[in-house]
Amino acid sequence: MTAPPLLDIHKLCVGFRGRSGAMVPVLHEVDLTVCRGESLGIVGESGSGKSTLALAAMGYLKHGLRRLSGEVIYDGADMFARSAQELARIRGGQLGLIPQNSGQSLTPTMRIGAQIKEALRLPCAMPEANHAARALDLLSQVRLPDPPAILRRYPHELSGGQQQRVAIAMALAGEPDALLLDEPTTGLDVTTQAHLLELLRDLAAEHNMAMVYVSHDLGVIARVCDRVQVLYAGETVLTGPTPAVLRRPAHPYARGLLASIPRLGDRNLPVALQGRPPAPGGERAGCAFSERCPIATGACHAARPAMIAGNDAQMTRCLYPTEVHKIDTGASGAPITCCSDGSPVALRLEDITIRYDRPGPLARLRGAARPPATVADIDLDLMAGETLGLVGESGSGKSTILKSIAGLLPPASGRIELGCGTALKPNVEHRRPDHRRRVQMIFQNPDDSLNPRQTVGDILTQPLRLYFGLKDRALTERITGLLDTVRLGPHYIDRRPGQLSGGEKQRVAVARAFAAEPEIVLCDEITSALDVSVQAAVLELLNDLKAQHGTAFVFVSHDLTVVRALSDRVAVLYQGRLCEVGPAASVYGAPSHPYTEVLLGAVLEPDPDHAPRLLAQDIAEMSPPALGCPFQRRCPVKCGTICETDAPPWQEAGDGHRIRCHIPLDTLRNTAKG
Repeated sequence: MTAPPLLDIHKLCVGFRGRSGAMVPVLHEVDLTVCRGESLGIVGESGSGKSTLALAAMGYLKHGLRRLSGEVIYDGADMFARSAQELARIRGGQLGLIPQNSGQSLTPTMRIGAQIKEALRLPCAMPEANHAARALDLLSQVRLPDPPAILRRYPHELSGGQQQRVAIAMALAGEPDALLLDEPTTGLDVTTQAHLLELLRDLAAEHNMAMVYVSHDLGVIARVCDRVQVLYAGETVLTGPTPAVLRRPAHPYARGLLASIPRLGDRNLPVALQGRPPAPGGERAGCAFSERCPIATGACHAARPAMIAGNDAQMTRCLYPTEVHKIDTGASGAPITCCSDGSPVALRLEDITIRYDRPGPLARLRGAARPPATVADIDLDLMAGETLGLVGESGSGKSTILKSIAGLLPPASGRIELGCGTALKPNVEHRRPDHRRRVQMIFQNPDDSLNPRQTVGDILTQPLRLYFGLKDRALTERITGLLDTVRLGPHYIDRRPGQLSGGEKQRVAVARAFAAEPEIVLCDEITSALDVSVQAAVLELLNDLKAQHGTAFVFVSHDLTVVRALSDRVAVLYQGRLCEVGPAASVYGAPSHPYTEVLLGAVLEPDPDHAPRLLAQDIAEMSPPALGCPFQRRCPVKCGTICETDAPPWQEAGDGHRIRCHIPLDTLRNTAKG
């Protein structure tokens, strides 16, 4: 006899009350089932209802949302019919949650040990005397180094990957039967993500846990999920086994999502889905995807399709599932716009060194040795119309360099020049207005850069008035044009950041930066929170701006496929030191620095047969070694004591491709081929 599902959501409708007083649905009759030991991936664009569905599985809805109909059955009972005491016991106990931003879920003023013990108190029947030992055991389970030391630290003393592992440990405290994971690896670099996914797979198998994994990253879904459920505009449009959905999806929307993903071996830009999802509460006479679907007919516009059987055990909400594979997605994409060889220098960094430590008077009097600089000896040129990609793991100094260019973190030494020899003031407050306009920055987390009290219109008005003096109709037209450029309609003008999804907030941040018509845009992980279709549209936008206006970009990302698709040149950083610089095709080819090989090996592809190559240990180094190569402790091909004592030399591989390593280039070529 088949066991009943652990989680069974049936015909769930969730909505909010609109300005007219009518209920506006955001989830439409969604069904979902997960059994013990099974892993389900939920994918879709921002605003499709993924996170709302995952939170509803816990019997929780965000402020303003209501359950209109349907059931959420967990372990045999409706979560919305349970008492507050029952829900408190289940949440964090039988049902664990791992949030997207572990930094926001950890209390900054509490040590890690105290937070784990707090997670143990409610759901566990374990005596309090055993909590300390259990906390150590949990940190060991998530493979954190030196658990006793981690327990004594505060969250800010841990890397992003370590914080996420602590969040996983807290979710495991109640020995859950199921885990809900809401984009848990979105902000992590490729190597940390790959190791973390291996950990989650092992934990799920060891404890026979069910997992519901919300993500816009289909490479992640391919790696950890047995089944996939695709949401569009708040309803399920496709569900089926992961290999079938990723190889031959039976719905046009899923096929469009796959075409939107950049690939490591493809130099061209991915193809963005045209149009945008319908606004909540709009008329739905037919298929929600019909306005964007390349094979839609009159029948698609007339009536909402039912879920029917597609190929390879898939269920699809499409009238023509057998025609989906014939859609021409233009999978090759458009080539990126490259800067010409004769382009002038737009930005120059000369011998930049950046420090966070500030020794006090006593330390200076004692002559105490200072720790190695966070970033050291950075020499880089950015040409007009060029995109320079900065890659590396968390803590490699990528964002630190961007902040220094933007004037938010003055360097300890070195010089930053704008254009032909014009020195930029180290502090943004001392820069001329035209210099501020010419260099704009888009931050990774829009929650930290958008004023929650302002509307989207207010946010975009500031740079337009400051730099161009726009008013009245001209101002409104420009705001509408900017929103359209980032695929947001005019109905967003009166919304506030709290009313937007994560991807929508990031698009507003992109529009604000472009409002200044800058010459240089500093992009700090700007696509990490975006779904693949919006990410592809943003990449197209950056490419178009580069072609039309000669805009130059410094593009920081942990996603090496995005960097490969967009960048003319790539600089690889480890512990704030340059390891490799050169044209994108050369850096992604052979020879490569051993650290670059580690990064490339960890890249995930939306292919169920692809497995990452974990070439280096999962170790978060707090600072670089005082001598030798910065990568010496983790290098899989370390060549001896010279790596520990001597700084590696720069070697010229041709065509502006330089590698900083003791290993000869011929040996690196053979190592990469092997």
